[in-house]
Amino acid sequence: VVSGEPYRLRFPVEAKKTKVEKEIDAGWLWKKIVHNAWQSAEPGVLFWDTVLRESVPDCYADLGFQTVSTNPCGEIPLCPYDSCRLLAINLFSYVEQPFTPEARFDFEKFKTHARHAQRLMDDILDLELEKIETILEKIERDPEPDIVKATEQSLWLKIREKCRQGRRTGIGITAEGDMLAALGIRYGSEESLDFCEKVHRTLALETYRNSVTLARERGAFPIYDAAREAKNPFIQRLREADHDLYSEMLQHGRRNIALLTIAPTGTTSLMTQTTSGLEPVFRISYKRRRKVNPNDKNARITFTDEVGDAWEDYHVFHVPFKKWLKIKGFDPAKVENMEENELQVIIRQSPWYRATAEDVDWVSKVHLQGRVQKWVDHSISVTVNVPENASEELIEKIYLTGWEVGCKGMTVYREGSRSGVLVSDKKEEKPEPFTETVAPKRPRELDAVVFNFMNNDERWVAVIGMLAGKPYEIFTGRAVDSFTVLTQVSEGKVLKIKENGKNRYDFQYTDKDGYKVTIEGLSRTFNKEYWNYAKLISGVLRHGMPLPYVVDMVENLHLESASLNNWKNGVVRALRKFIPDGTRPSHNTCPMCKTDGLVYQEGCLHCKNCGHSECT
Repeated sequence: VVSGEPYRLRFPVEAKKTKVEKEIDAGWLWKKIVHNAWQSAEPGVLFWDTVLRESVPDCYADLGFQTVSTNPCGEIPLCPYDSCRLLAINLFSYVEQPFTPEARFDFEKFKTHARHAQRLMDDILDLELEKIETILEKIERDPEPDIVKATEQSLWLKIREKCRQGRRTGIGITAEGDMLAALGIRYGSEESLDFCEKVHRTLALETYRNSVTLARERGAFPIYDAAREAKNPFIQRLREADHDLYSEMLQHGRRNIALLTIAPTGTTSLMTQTTSGLEPVFRISYKRRRKVNPNDKNARITFTDEVGDAWEDYHVFHVPFKKWLKIKGFDPAKVENMEENELQVIIRQSPWYRATAEDVDWVSKVHLQGRVQKWVDHSISVTVNVPENASEELIEKIYLTGWEVGCKGMTVYREGSRSGVLVSDKKEEKPEPFTETVAPKRPRELDAVVFNFMNNDERWVAVIGMLAGKPYEIFTGRAVDSFTVLTQVSEGKVLKIKENGKNRYDFQYTDKDGYKVTIEGLSRTFNKEYWNYAKLISGVLRHGMPLPYVVDMVENLHLESASLNNWKNGVVRALRKFIPDGTRPSHNTCPMCKTDGLVYQEGCLHCKNCGHSECT
């Protein structure tokens, strides 16, 4: 990619005789990888040349330790039949007097615990071998013929051989981000890069030192050969950092073929209540809801659900952030209930400001990973979180920087590129699209529903034409002459008749004897002013305005005469009958309890919280 040279695709990659082999444009393939990572957070990348070049176990490739893949999260490159064994040390726990000017990292205690951790991991290997022996004994006792048991038995024999030969371990860390915050060091800063490298150099030296001690006590891993490892870059770094350690290793060997890793530690960090693995804190504050009593004067109701339960939003804090709040004199319980703008003022004072997964300098984060990787003989599982508006060029820069600084692999997650993944509660203000609509064409006939209401002392009817089960148009007029029959009818059809170049609307219904009766000219008894208002309402119905908003619009018409206002109220009552139960009105604050609890029930507004009803 960097040199612009073509790339030869091979499958299988290491096969002497391939099924597929062709030359392609490396730049084209790289751009495709970057685009897909930007679009869907897949694929992550493994820098395989770096993995193999740095791998200590690959010094024994001809003895069966050739790396062919990794565990699912990518932190341990593995040969066939070997195991992924993980242990994590909580770095936050080694910070004395955290979040104060006197904060310091206790390196002596850390060194002691690193040596204990390596001894523990070696003991776990012996337990694993005991369990493998138990499995093999069980297979031996099984009544099936040897030919049936052969595959399973062969598999476990190979696993046992790899466990005995290499005794691979995976000691790692968690809470790197919180360790830095507790020391007052911003994640991604040059100071953080230097300090993190110091911590992991210490971890590497002490675990390897204890592996040499265990080799002296218990014996080295059986295939240890110092000459094979002499030119390995990782072993050379150990020799430069501590000549005495290297000399002891030459004399006594080493108990384990490889020792170190950094896993994601997601579940582990939930238990320690810290940041996970090498990562910065994902977010300092989250919003959650709790159910509250709407009659509690101290409750701050921010949401009422569809069954009428009242809820209050509150902040949930990253646990070390709460510790920082207390040290700095804040009351976490009070901060928890602050408005977002007030909370942000406090967050800007904290050591996590500009150091979360969302706003850290992403390229600096990759540099930190590269500095740490120098002292991890396996690999590091890392995801670089970038905002939704991150460009493909940024994704490419992150991946290329990772390769340049010596990372062995990484993934990138652009917010919103995958569903079901953690997302930010920050809402981007996007302008609502303003679109035009075209009313569906009116068929010649529409089903209709008839309502009766009183306008002052006069009986009126409202005929509502329905299309696809929704109100499409409305006709209203006095129930006089032939229209008095409509007071006895509940449904029928509205027919659109073209006559002499003009449209006429007739009403047709079926009488009790089954005969169709048509009343021509619905507009005959309509006052012109009422007719124009009805045309206005029909227009917004045809263009799909939600019924609660249509009702709100009609209710808020400012009409001068009492007769028009009575007519308006009748139209509102008729339209409300079509609003489904449980629908919220456009303004749903109850006039009695002042909560957002109003919903439609059988055409009337009821409050789910206090029981108020406008129809009682």
